[in-house]
Parts: sequence; structure tokens; C-alpha cells
Amino acid sequence: MAQTLYDKVGGEEAIEKVVEYFYNELVLKDETVNHFFKNTDMEKQLRHQTKFISFALGGPKQYSGKSMAKAHKGLNVQPEHFNAIAKHLHDALAHFGVGEADIEQALEKVASLKDDILYK
Repeated sequence: MAQTLYDKVGGEEAIEKVVEYFYNELVLKDETVNHFFKNTDMEKQLRHQTKFISFALGGPKQYSGKSMAKAHKGLNVQPEHFNAIAKHLHDALAHFGVGEADIEQALEKVASLKDDILYK
């Protein structure tokens, strides 16, 4: 059986560290996108995002949050915002030693959600 990307990156514990770094060191320090999280309960966001990314990378289905379209409704996310977030995810994964091919696979999954996120 082929190893999932979830397993390759080290499971939920490793993904939790990536998500914390992603938000705390990259997203929240980026003035082009941090305003989207101004009124966000970041502890809750970190938990949800860890479960979502775990599921998106082939891990167990634990994510039961809002749909992508509902979660982004009213934010009017533009392509430049989406691209900045994708770059931060790339950089967070790379920071923790995830290989470029695996990062590209993860970003393809994220890109498949673009229509549910943009212009809502």
C-alpha cells in the first residue's frame, strides 16, 4: 500500500507544528493577508486547520468544520491573497524538511479548492 502524504510528513503531530509555524511565523506577519484573521480565535483556527490539512494529505477524516465556501464567505479573497497563503504553506512545509515533490502534491490539493475560496 502506498504511503500517504500525511504519513510521509509525520502525521498529525508534525502537521500541527507546520500549521503553528505557518500562522505564527508567516501568515500573521504578512500584512497582505493577516487582516483576514484579525477577529479569528487562533487556537480554534489552528486546531481546525491541523485537522483539515491532515485530511487533505490523506490522513484520517477528522475535519468537520464549515465547507470552504462557507468558511470564506464575505472575505472576498483575491488571487493574490490565495497565492500568498499557498506560498506560506510551501515555505512552512519546506521549513520542516518536506521535499519539493511532496510540497507540490500538497499545493495541488490546496489549488483544487480555489473556486470555493476566491471572491466569496
